[in-house]
Amino acid sequence: MLLSFELLMSPLISFPLLLLLLIPFKWLLSSAVKAPKNLPPSPPKLPIIGNLHQLGSIPHLSLRTLAEKYGPVMMLHLGSVQMLVVTSAKAAQEILKTHDLVFSNRPKLEIPDQLNYGSKDIGFAPYGEYWRQIKSISIIHLLSKKQVQSFRQVRERETARLIDLIGQSGGSVVNVTNMLVKLTNNVICEVALGRTYNDGFKFKDMLVKFQTLLGAVSVGTYIPWLSWVDSLRGLNRQTKKLAKELNDFYDAIIEEHVVKRKMGGAGDNQEPDLVDILLDVQKDSATTGFTFGRDTIKAIISDVFSGGTDTTSSSIEWALSELIKNPPAMKRLQQELTDVAKGRSMITEDDIDNMPYLKAVLKETLRLHTPLPLLVPHESMDDVSVFGYDLKKGTQVMVNCWAIARDPSIWEDADMFKPERFLNSCVDFKGFHYELLPFGSGRRGCPGIQFAVSINELVLANLVYKYEFALPNGVRGEELDMAELVGLVVRKKDPLMLVPTARF
Repeated sequence: MLLSFELLMSPLISFPLLLLLLIPFKWLLSSAVKAPKNLPPSPPKLPIIGNLHQLGSIPHLSLRTLAEKYGPVMMLHLGSVQMLVVTSAKAAQEILKTHDLVFSNRPKLEIPDQLNYGSKDIGFAPYGEYWRQIKSISIIHLLSKKQVQSFRQVRERETARLIDLIGQSGGSVVNVTNMLVKLTNNVICEVALGRTYNDGFKFKDMLVKFQTLLGAVSVGTYIPWLSWVDSLRGLNRQTKKLAKELNDFYDAIIEEHVVKRKMGGAGDNQEPDLVDILLDVQKDSATTGFTFGRDTIKAIISDVFSGGTDTTSSSIEWALSELIKNPPAMKRLQQELTDVAKGRSMITEDDIDNMPYLKAVLKETLRLHTPLPLLVPHESMDDVSVFGYDLKKGTQVMVNCWAIARDPSIWEDADMFKPERFLNSCVDFKGFHYELLPFGSGRRGCPGIQFAVSINELVLANLVYKYEFALPNGVRGEELDMAELVGLVVRKKDPLMLVPTARF
């Protein structure tokens, strides 16, 4: 269950007298700090909590509403933290391109820090030599174009298993959501760990908790002297419990690889997986001068799973949901797939480049259902001027890429699913077009774009090529519930339950 902001603030409501006694002191203290000369516009703030109460239970929606009043570049005061919120493509470009280096740091966030071994992962590590080293290792050994292509057989094998599993349903209702999660988890397990795991759904539950906690608001992060509130809510207990569960899982995986290597290597002529590669890097670290401990290995594994499983499976789920709600788009895509496949039993990765409408469907899905609606916060490493406003060193920046992707000044019929908009457009999602930023941009952009997109394209193409899908109990496709479950990643609230029928 997600932690809503109302739940977050409930302990504060229980101690009104304490807060009233502390407000004058804290308010006077904060007002004594000298501010820059020209700050961005900001909503009125409350003592102590500032604008925290205005985040609401769905922050990307609340922040868009505030931006409509205060502008695409506005300053929020989240407790003691100054947070610049960006809600336009031009402003995002200034942050992520013009001043990319200045904003390449990450703020220290309590929950990610606990779950990622002191922020030793790629996503949350502070900018510096350590981050550059681990990002380089991950790209070269897992996420380069050559490496992604080398995993083709894994993707195609798992996609074929999914298609066969759906076919065995005999026309009964299937939980497509669970099937997609299992597929993406299996692909990543084989690539990163060398094999799949029978307890995959237990691990999936841990990953769901992981994403939920990363999306939770920690009072202590923004108001350090109220960090006890997180303990009162049980947030610290949940985080520590999950961190231990994940740590035990990763330790078991690493030990399994260490034992296997002592016995003579991967076996069965298998190529080294990510853990093998990281163990080799660790072994060589003594000669390179780069400290590479076991916690770093576990943090990188965590990044690969958390960044690859939930975001990838949810994107395929959203795409299929939108096609079911929009039958003309479904028919057009099926026609393209049928024309390219020419009667073959499966779509292969060689076919994908000849499928512009498939690519348009996925772009439109990523626009409407941005996996991370709010990019992970950036932090300025120096004083800087942005859009004529003066920002102090340490100012955090949050880019509302969900709101930018639905900006009516950029997108015609911004809230409608219209893949055709991308057929004659050069706009892509690789971080060079700031009106579409599902994977971020610049130095801190997601390095796993090609890895994720390769799975998305292949799986969606084969699902739509092989089957017609209907909703259970005669519900029409247009009536499909698209309610969201908000965390770090926005997922479909209810699992996608469908009745498949073979097309041929």
